[in-house]
Amino acid sequence: MTAQFRTAAALEDIPHGFFGRQGGVSPGALASLNCGIGSGDDSAAISENRRRAANAVLPGAALVGTYQVHGHDCAVVDTPWRDDDRPHADALVTDRPGVLLGILTADCVPVLFADRQAGVVGAAHAGWKGALAGITDATVAAMLAKGASIARITAAVGPCIAAASYEVDAVFVDRFLNDDPANDHFFRAGRAGHAQFDIAAYVAARIAATGVARVEILGDDTYARDADYFSYRRACHRGENGYGRQISLIGVELA
Repeated sequence: MTAQFRTAAALEDIPHGFFGRQGGVSPGALASLNCGIGSGDDSAAISENRRRAANAVLPGAALVGTYQVHGHDCAVVDTPWRDDDRPHADALVTDRPGVLLGILTADCVPVLFADRQAGVVGAAHAGWKGALAGITDATVAAMLAKGASIARITAAVGPCIAAASYEVDAVFVDRFLNDDPANDHFFRAGRAGHAQFDIAAYVAARIAATGVARVEILGDDTYARDADYFSYRRACHRGENGYGRQISLIGVELA
């Protein structure tokens, strides 16, 4: 089975893909396309899964990732680094042909960006902490510094936990309302003392607020679709010992 992924119309023919959990070699609870370094999976299986994903999007490209920390730092990739040397950051930007940016998620929001004309691409891992701290803002700013135009940048919000599956408590809601009272409309009523959070819509709105005019939301719920996606929250609710990570990729085509 080949590695399976979705693409976004907003990114047109830019090499990219939002991968799920199908088409890899990992066994058991981490089956099968687990791309998460540090997930506890066999390192050879992870390497093969990452190779399959990269080759499906941009054969021959150098796959580059970061050590994700739920922050707001964006790394600029001028020269690919080894996995052992990856920086602590939650987004990447490059204008180098043959570089493939990779973001890992398991309920958090993967976002891919592109300015096709400028040849500048970006990828961001937006968990709630990073999203609130402005990780997508930092990604757009880094793209502009590389020569992208705000009028040309498009973005796609990939598979993540959906509002129906994302219950949060009142303290969580207050964090967002204290930042901006208008964030109220990203929450809908839940059981007493709780709400359901639409993180995909929040991230899309943050991106749009930077001036990016075209933002697409793919809409797949990672928590609900067990056969298709890994989910941190689902694994916790089931008392499982570990969980896999799916990868989202975007790159600049080789000349």
